[in-house]
Amino acid sequence: MKSWYTIRAREGGAEVLIYDEIGAYGVSAKGFLAELGALADDAAIDLRLNSPGGSVFDAVAIHNALGRHPGTVTVWIDGIAASAASYIAMAGDEIVMPENAFLMIHDPSGLVMGTAAEMREMAATLDKIAASMTRGYAARSGKPEEEIAALLAAETWFSAAEALEVGLATQLSEPVRIAASFDIARFRNAPPELVEAVETADQDSSQTGSDIVEDPNDVAAQVKTHGADHVVADGAATAVAAGAIRAEAIAHARAVVDLCRLAGQPQMAGRFLEEEASLDAVRAALLEAKAEASPEITAAHAQPGSVATTQSWGDVIARTFKTKG
Repeated sequence: MKSWYTIRAREGGAEVLIYDEIGAYGVSAKGFLAELGALADDAAIDLRLNSPGGSVFDAVAIHNALGRHPGTVTVWIDGIAASAASYIAMAGDEIVMPENAFLMIHDPSGLVMGTAAEMREMAATLDKIAASMTRGYAARSGKPEEEIAALLAAETWFSAAEALEVGLATQLSEPVRIAASFDIARFRNAPPELVEAVETADQDSSQTGSDIVEDPNDVAAQVKTHGADHVVADGAATAVAAGAIRAEAIAHARAVVDLCRLAGQPQMAGRFLEEEASLDAVRAALLEAKAEASPEITAAHAQPGSVATTQSWGDVIARTFKTKG
């Protein structure tokens, strides 16, 4: 299974790469924490980040684990550390940013389907996570928590120089070639120069495929082969494939949610998504659930002296999104 992280033991320490969306591909932080815990207490860790963020719950767990590690943790931001990834970066004893790298902080967000009580519970959880993250950024920067909270609410992007000035980085390094298999433009305040740099790098990578090593996650091999300014997160073909997969997954999730809402069973969407059920399977399960419930009287059940003018609920569910399955 593809993973968003790699941990490689080496003499005297380990190299840890987070080069994708945290928590992607169904891989949680559990495996990451297990591998991290297996390292020697005095192991020096080089953590390399090029990530748009991801699961804030996983990120908090990783940040805390790195903070407890007795050995030295040096964070290298190989392009972008956005959202939850930037919080992980705060666990470093040193945070090194190339001059053309970026770091972004913003408030955590979440999605929940359920009762009003469940939604309020999620809101309270997000408030607690936001408070914890605020304290983490404030402790690193030395800035008041109120100032950090305002930066989080505004979705603030820092260049390397700005991150150094505000205390969210400790050292600048030579520029690197920025490339990413994720869509930076999805963020509301993504710097235009960063979006352009990523797009340009992806185009260059597609035109010079021979410059990409066989293992796109092998940063050490790429540095050895091409130099530090040629480190890339992934090949162009992989980036295109990953984008297509994500787009398809999002479309499928929306279709599942819409079906469940139409059926009056929004609480079932979470289970269908977790099971990766096909739309045909979702329709069948919703129809079965409806059949077990009491019959619904609608205009489709002709009343004396009238003619049914609408489709039955079952017909609607059976036909909805049929062409998209």
